[in-house]
Amino acid sequence: MDIVWKILWGIIGISLLVTIHEFGHYWVARKLGFKVLRFSVGFGKPLWKRVGRAPDHIEYVVASVPLGGYVRMLDERDGDVPLADKPRAFTSKPPWQRILVLLAGPAANIIFAIAVLAAMFWYKGITQIKPVMGDITLGKPAAEAGLRSRDVILGVNGTPVTDLGELQFKLLGAVSGDGPVTLRVASDSGAERDVVLPLSDPQQRFELTKPNKLLSGLGIEFWIPPKPPKVLEVTEGGPAYRGGIRANDIVLAIDGIAMRDWRDVSKYVRERPEKEMVVRVRRGAEELSHRVTAARVKDAGEEIGRLEFKGEGSSLKDYPARYVTKYSPGPFESIGAGATKAWEMTMAQATFFWRMITLRISSDNLTSLITIADYAGQSASAGPASYLTLLVLLSLSLGFFNLLPIPILDGGQIVFQAAEWIRGKPLSERVYVLGQQAGLVAIMLLMGVALFNDLSTYLFPGAGK
Repeated sequence: MDIVWKILWGIIGISLLVTIHEFGHYWVARKLGFKVLRFSVGFGKPLWKRVGRAPDHIEYVVASVPLGGYVRMLDERDGDVPLADKPRAFTSKPPWQRILVLLAGPAANIIFAIAVLAAMFWYKGITQIKPVMGDITLGKPAAEAGLRSRDVILGVNGTPVTDLGELQFKLLGAVSGDGPVTLRVASDSGAERDVVLPLSDPQQRFELTKPNKLLSGLGIEFWIPPKPPKVLEVTEGGPAYRGGIRANDIVLAIDGIAMRDWRDVSKYVRERPEKEMVVRVRRGAEELSHRVTAARVKDAGEEIGRLEFKGEGSSLKDYPARYVTKYSPGPFESIGAGATKAWEMTMAQATFFWRMITLRISSDNLTSLITIADYAGQSASAGPASYLTLLVLLSLSLGFFNLLPIPILDGGQIVFQAAEWIRGKPLSERVYVLGQQAGLVAIMLLMGVALFNDLSTYLFPGAGK
């Protein structure tokens, strides 16, 4: 049922975002007087259809394949157009109006992302957790540069950093760039200094851009407040249950190694698939030891150990006040914050995509619908806020991707319309056909790489590594 759940939430998310995208095209086209023939959510055979009012009788369709959609407008390139309708055909409209219609789809996705971000900021406030260093791995770049546990990173290459998530974007940008990676840090006492990560080898920097390699490759772990690892839930029949571990147990040690918090437990167990371990727990006033053998499972292509129990980790309230900044913006300030965040995320996408094309960021980061469905299911399980955050990311990605100058995408069509506007006459049919064919090849290549990455990750761990 887990895979069904993930697919369901993936379809819901993609269908919603595609509908928003196509509604942008539809709404602007109608406002500018284009004749719209059909608004379809999905492709293939119609499952539901409604015909709109006269004079246009627009068909509103929900089709059988829910992974897409389209708005079909009257177009002379598709065949003969009645003389009375010719002024409303797509090709009869001025190029600037066609460009506005094409821009409206990506714009709708960006506006949706801003609206969701603004609503979340207004409802929940904006919380930032300072990036405090936890364990630093010896022999890795962070240790060689002189980073120490409990250092707080204040900036990357001169750009201020105020939040954990922001730091990871800034680090990826700096590592995938050409220059040095300089961190401004403050020690626990407040003294500030600069450290330079020793990353002179281009291949080493490229390897760090692969999925889940940046922080571990640099030897960085973020500090989290230590909290006794309490077991909240144990899967009946799973390894932990069979070994005698029960809800409300406090994990004290595994194989004699003290467990400071739930992250220690998770990390230790993950690294030991099918290994027997001795888990010492506190249950009420007594301490008990249990022999437990971890199951071997696949997680994003990696084979890991799992005891099939859930625990209580540190939460926001456990952080010292000096490491947390929280404020509650008003409605207008929330819109501004949402727009700023959407702009920063979109610019980061553009930068990282260009660096992927120029082979400075690994193409392993390209993912297909398989990973999207996986993330959608996980985020939906984590709660509404997590799922909405994923929708924001996907919506901005959909908007950005469609603006790429690839002929079968909105961006490529905008290039065609702009060229016609500059020339003062339509491009030849041959140019359109060649452009569409080249665009289809480019899209198929991108999709092929993304699908290969996902299959390598989920079905064939180790492939392409």
